[in-house]
Amino acid sequence: MRATRSWLALLTAAVALTGCAKHVDTRVAGDDDAAIDGLEARLDELRAREQGDDLTCAEQCAVSARTCTTAEEFCALVEKQSDRDDLPPRCARAREQCAGAGDGCTRCQTP
Repeated sequence: MRATRSWLALLTAAVALTGCAKHVDTRVAGDDDAAIDGLEARLDELRAREQGDDLTCAEQCAVSARTCTTAEEFCALVEKQSDRDDLPPRCARAREQCAGAGDGCTRCQTP
């Protein structure tokens, strides 16, 4: 009787441990969403920095380069989310921000 209880307890533990396994998709949309939100926040910070009046030409061009790099990272993530209609316009805005920042850099370099 005692051996049966031990065997039953062992069997119950084995079933419990193997029954809890779950398949987890390694591609999690939340991770991409968080990255997209983070890149948009970085673009907002760069926009605010660019609009400041205290930038030298070198700083303006550095902000422009960071803006364009961030915009391209952003758009690369957007392309991976082809099923979402809300993201392409946001990518277009990011690229427009890059173009505007580039114009600001060019203007300060032209005498």
